[in-house]
Amino acid sequence: MNRTELYFIALIPHDELRRGVRAIKERIRDEYGAGHALKSPAHITMQMPFKRSPADEERVSAALRRFASAEKCFRVDLDGYGAFSPRVIYIKITRPQPIEELHGRLRELLLDSLGFSPQEVMQEVQPHITVATRDLTKVAYNNAWPEMRKEEFSGSFTVRSIFLLKHNGRNWDIKEEYPFGEQ
Repeated sequence: MNRTELYFIALIPHDELRRGVRAIKERIRDEYGAGHALKSPAHITMQMPFKRSPADEERVSAALRRFASAEKCFRVDLDGYGAFSPRVIYIKITRPQPIEELHGRLRELLLDSLGFSPQEVMQEVQPHITVATRDLTKVAYNNAWPEMRKEEFSGSFTVRSIFLLKHNGRNWDIKEEYPFGEQ
């Protein structure tokens, strides 16, 4: 049987913002017992996890490198928290349109150039940065969300590249960064 690896594609904020989001995830783990979101760096998912043979990794990388070289940088503004009841709490993005447009172009690449099946590719993107997920129990969610919805959070970052992440068996590691052509 051929071995497969697990990957996903994302936008990742700069280090300072990433550290700030990590601190929020650690607080949620400590206060509400939900640490699953700590398994990946702060990110906006552009393509949900997918399996590929390690032999396909260079082909995927080359396509993402070409794709990114044609893209332009844009700003992402974050403001406050949102939730997908009953288990997810996230940081909200104020203007999702540039991310949605980038996702549409990425979707075409995955389907047309990399042979992804329509079932593998996200039909649309809901831009957000998750801070609690999956292991946040309904009881913990019901305690955490009323508190977090009142909290303020703001930040911004310039999207200058797209990232390929790879699962190492426990966590998600950044495999490669693909800088945009127009910086």
